[in-house]
This record gives sequence, structure tokens and C-alpha cells, in this order.
Amino acid sequence: MAAATTAATKAACAVAARGRCWAALSRTRASCCSGLPCGGRALRGAAAAAAPCTGLGAWPGLTPRRALSSRNRPEGKVLETVGVFEVPKQHGKYDTGQLFLHSVFGYRGIVLFPWQARLYDRDVASPLPEKGENSAGHGSKEVKGKTHTYYQVLIDARDCPHISQRSQTEAVTFLANHDDSRALYAIPGLDYVSHEDILPYTSTDQVPIHHELFERFLMYDQTKVPPFMARDTLCAWQEKNHPWLELSDVHRETTENIRVTVIPFYMGMREAQNSHVYWWRYCIRLENLNNEVVQLRERHWRIFSLSGTLETVRGRGVVGREPVLSKEQPAFQYSSHVSLQASSGHMWGTFRFEQPDGSHFDVRIPPFSLESNKDEKTPPSGLHW
Repeated sequence: MAAATTAATKAACAVAARGRCWAALSRTRASCCSGLPCGGRALRGAAAAAAPCTGLGAWPGLTPRRALSSRNRPEGKVLETVGVFEVPKQHGKYDTGQLFLHSVFGYRGIVLFPWQARLYDRDVASPLPEKGENSAGHGSKEVKGKTHTYYQVLIDARDCPHISQRSQTEAVTFLANHDDSRALYAIPGLDYVSHEDILPYTSTDQVPIHHELFERFLMYDQTKVPPFMARDTLCAWQEKNHPWLELSDVHRETTENIRVTVIPFYMGMREAQNSHVYWWRYCIRLENLNNEVVQLRERHWRIFSLSGTLETVRGRGVVGREPVLSKEQPAFQYSSHVSLQASSGHMWGTFRFEQPDGSHFDVRIPPFSLESNKDEKTPPSGLHW
């Protein structure tokens, strides 16, 4: 049941435990089944195997049976236990050191620290914003920002080769600390994860996540829950790079059952040819909420700068790919960058998708602001303390 939807996953975890639940790292989605939040074993295959499930009797109308799927699993590879599922939190937030499976991309990860973001969801837009609320809109649609929790996390390096629905597994990019104003560098295996994307689990392994920063950022303490605590190096890195790590606004809109989520990040300013150049990174997730197979074919961007310029960008696909969104692989995520010769601006546009019959339709990209940090004093330092 590795291809279960996120909604089904949450529904399963919400009911009382009535059996055993096994879940796995999957190329599509991680899921737990049979409604077992507390006693279920989280399992993974050596090469992103599909999940076995026992305890189907917890679901009305299903005949109890033991099922082991070998789909997408190389011959001779077996599943291995990685931990025990916990009940997903409906309220509050996860603490530093929480282990989890990503409910959409299936990788193992660990929470470093939370961010409080403003989510602007055009699917639940209000006719008129309440007084005092932050709002953003285009046309006549007003959107109220709602506080939502996201997390900075580490991705297990063993799972990175199997995250086929992403153009890259790094989600944090910095400007380099030298004279080349266009030089960028990335920290592999860092991601931003929404609260509802987390399927929490526990493990007795003192090093459950393989990442070069794991032991540099976290230490094991069996007296704590979760048993992994932030080292001083993690706190210092977060504090020093806060302006470039911070996630502040998230924008979301659905067209024709294709949901587009955009998260912009300010990266910093550089001087080039006696002028200032401001850089942003934006992370985009495309999700197919329908069972129909579609393929992204084109992108059409409009980029407005406070300096008064309006740029139009058209091209095939995104980041050199034309991803297919299907029931088995319903999501795709990628990051890109933009620079302006002004301290702020806006971006919006459309993605063109193709259906199996050759017809096309356009999906709106929600408009989002590009804002700089006015009080920045030092450039991003990456991993240099």
C-alpha cells in the first residue's frame, strides 16, 4: 500500500490500533495502513521497495491477509525495519530530533528545527480580508495568510537516489563567499517539510540517519524524548544564517486538480558592476490531485522588479525535465533561482500540462513576493562558523 494517498494515510493513523502496520520507503508515498498509529513497524526496502501490509482486517470489507509486494523492488532485496510508527500530531509541533518518513516523497528524515510560515492558500480565499490581516491577491481574489508550521530537516543520504520525483535532494542554496556575484553553493540533503508531510516514528538506532551533518548537529541522549538533541553547532549555524534559512511565506493554488505550492527564500545581495544584485531561490511542488495522468510541457513566467522592469520567460519543462504526474507518482518538486537589480519584486505565471489525448491546459502559479532583508549585515556563511 505504498501508493496510498496522504489523506488515506492520515485517516489510517487516526483510528484506533487494530493490528499490525508495516510501512516502507517508497518511490511514491510512505504510508501506514490498518489504522495502527502506535505499534506499527516502519520498514524500508533496500531499493525503495513497495510496502508489505498485515492487518487489513482493520478496514471494513477487506479480508485479512499477509501481503508482500515486490513491485519496484530488485530481485533478492528484502525489507528491513527502521523503527516504530507514532501517532501523527494533529496539533502542536514536532521537536528537534524527531524521526519521520515523508508522506509524499517517502524518504527518512529528522527534524532540525521548526519555522512558523504564513500560508496563502488561494483555494480557500476570502471575499474580503479581515482588518489587520496580511493579505495578498491578484485580480479580485483576496487571500488571508494563515500561520502554518514547516520544518528544517535532514534527509537520509541512503534514500536520496530513490527520490525520483524531485529534481534534486538539496533544498538550501547560498551565495558563495567570494567575488563571483553569480556563484552559488548548495548543502545536500537539507529540506523544508510541512507539518502534514511528517509520519513520525521512533528508532533504537543511535545513528538512524546517514548524513554528514547528523552527528555534527545532533547528539544522542537516551533520557530525552525524542532522544536526539541539538548541539551548540546547530544552534550557532541557525542563528548565524537565520536571514537566509528562514521560511516566511508559502503560496498555494489549485487549477484543474493540479496544486502548485511555491516557497520563496531570500539568498542575499551582491555588488556587480557598481550595482546591487538581489538573489532569491524558489521551491515549487506540483501535485496531481486526480487519477488522470498528465505531463508538464511548458512554463511561462512573468517577473516584475521594483525598478520597473517586467520580464517574460517561456521554456520547455522545468529544470530540464518534463515530469509526469500520475496516481503512482503524483508529485514533483524542484528549486530554481532568480535575481533582480532591485530589493523586491513579484513573480507569477502558468504551467502548461498535456493530457494523454494530446490536449493541453494551463495551471496557474500563485503570485508571490520577492522581498529582501533590509537589516542584513553579513553574507551567508553556509557551514563556516
